[in-house]
This record gives sequence, structure tokens and C-alpha cells, in this order.
Amino acid sequence: MKYKFCPICGRGLEEKYSWDEGGVPYCSHDDMMFFDIPKPCIMVAVIKEDEILLLKQSYIYENSKVLLTGYVGNNETAEEAVYREVKEEAGIDIKNIEYLGSDYVKDKEILMITFMAEYVSGEIQKSCEVEGMGWTKLSNALEEMKEDVIGTKVVKNALKKILENQ
Repeated sequence: MKYKFCPICGRGLEEKYSWDEGGVPYCSHDDMMFFDIPKPCIMVAVIKEDEILLLKQSYIYENSKVLLTGYVGNNETAEEAVYREVKEEAGIDIKNIEYLGSDYVKDKEILMITFMAEYVSGEIQKSCEVEGMGWTKLSNALEEMKEDVIGTKVVKNALKKILENQ
């Protein structure tokens, strides 16, 4: 998010030099700097034996499936968001979440924090915000996700972790 107006008083911001940060939006009335901030979002590869949970969201990619994603809420850690989003969107329980890395999605100003997790229990109960959802063989996942650059990177990292742990 790029600040143009002060969220406290509503006045327009000016640019103020801030050492190694360079020019930063600044409110002279409230004497406060407002650093640009990305929206934190999680992406998780949920693994069930030799399968992975994939979603169909045509508004994201017309011809590709994606991993489960969601925004991190206020007063919530990224890990808590993983558990919450999987439960809300898929209705299943997971365990052993493991951080895989992060990516920045420039055009959407999103910091994508990526994880893998193990399926524990439950039947898929697709949320109304999801077009389609189901288990796909890990061996077919990359082919079904060819448009999703970050998602395919996550699946490759998850596959690498799985092979390391065997």
C-alpha cells in the first residue's frame, strides 16, 4: 500500500528523506512517516499422501489450478492464517505446517508467504468463494498449474522437502 494521505488527519503527504530508506511519505501535521507496506498473504501446499489440494479459480487463471491462498488478518500470524484459511476454504484439518519461502507480487503489492502442510482429517467442504477444489496426484500437479508461477515454485519446493524426508 502506498500512502498518499495521512491515515490520522487526512492531509496530503509530502516526501521526507529518511536515511537509508530514501524518500518516505510524511505528514508534517502529525510528524509521522508512513512506509509503504505490502499486503501479507499465505499460500499453502496441503499434502495428503501422494496428493495435493488444488483449487480452480477462473478469475485468477483461466486454464490453471492454484494452491489455497488467503490474506493474513490483523492480530494473526502467518501460521495462524494458514490453519484458518484451510479450515474456512476447504473444511479440513492440517498439521506440521512448514515455511517454504516468500515472493513479492509487484502488480498486486502482495507479500506471498508460502508453506506446506500435512492433511490430518476431514472431507473437503468447498467454501462458496472457491470455484472448484479437489485432490490431485502430486505427479500431475505441475502440469495442472502451468500458469501459476509462484504456485509451481511452492510445489517444487514441497516435492523437494518430501524427497529429503524419505
